[in-house]
Amino acid sequence: RPGPGVAMTSELDIFVGNTTLIDEDVYRLWLDGYSVSDAVALRVRSGILEQTGATAAALLIERYYAFDEAFVREVLGKKLSKGTKKDLDDISTKTGITLKSCRRQFDNFKRVFKVVEEMRGSLVDNIQQHFLLSDRLARDYAAIVFFANNRFETGKKKLQYLSFGDFAFCAELMIQNWTLGAVDPQADDMDMDLDKEFLQDLKELKVLVADKDLLDLHKSLVCTALRGKLGVFSEMEANFKNLSRGLVNVAAKLTHNKDVRDLFVDLVEKFVEPCRSDHWPLNDVRLFLNQYSASVHSLDGFRHQALWDRYMGTLRGCLLRLCHD
Repeated sequence: RPGPGVAMTSELDIFVGNTTLIDEDVYRLWLDGYSVSDAVALRVRSGILEQTGATAAALLIERYYAFDEAFVREVLGKKLSKGTKKDLDDISTKTGITLKSCRRQFDNFKRVFKVVEEMRGSLVDNIQQHFLLSDRLARDYAAIVFFANNRFETGKKKLQYLSFGDFAFCAELMIQNWTLGAVDPQADDMDMDLDKEFLQDLKELKVLVADKDLLDLHKSLVCTALRGKLGVFSEMEANFKNLSRGLVNVAAKLTHNKDVRDLFVDLVEKFVEPCRSDHWPLNDVRLFLNQYSASVHSLDGFRHQALWDRYMGTLRGCLLRLCHD
């Protein structure tokens, strides 16, 4: 029935299809203005899952929040803002993903980010519980949120060989070891923000390359342990100091936001590309990083062992993941 001032019309819209079922409770939540995530949370608290025998990882929810690898690689690390949303037309053309799907995926990323950015507790758990996602999808969204929050650069040409899975793997390691939540479970934004005090302390590691005696001893320890075990031993021995300076200088620069954003660019430039140019097998990379990390514990006069382990424990895992064609 038209309201006051609305002209009558003889046109009639007709819907033809199968029987349409409307859940009146869900319809009421929509009428009352609840967001999707809040409406889901209310329904869960009402006990609807137990009544219907459904599971938290409901198929429709998983499909709605699923995303395309090609799309997430285009927006990973970018600010989830109107500026980025304006680029969706170009992303749609470049990837072949429909604009409608691009908008849905972007809005999902932004929605999850907005909901969890002020929440305490585990980022993965918060996403999983609030949006009823499976563990794997919740971990993927945690990586997306983490990269958006810290604005890591992922779009450079030299990083195009890396998949979303590569970045998500590194994000999980950093969340577990380099964030506020890694040392203080009660911290605000615990799994989203890198621990600034930890990043400041990383400058102390420069002594490993600034002190010539320490640098020489570190090299000697690594070479003694790996002689006869590496196929690229001579290349490693010749390039040890450059590799070590690269890895330590990456740590020392993380006090600046720009250098945090360029972390993956620096790791590829300072370590992955030199190893690639000398044709290091992955197992040689693994043996080197393990010994390079462990040998520091035998350096007399070096007093930052715990800091070194927190840094290299994560970096070693990331570098092994990044070292592929």
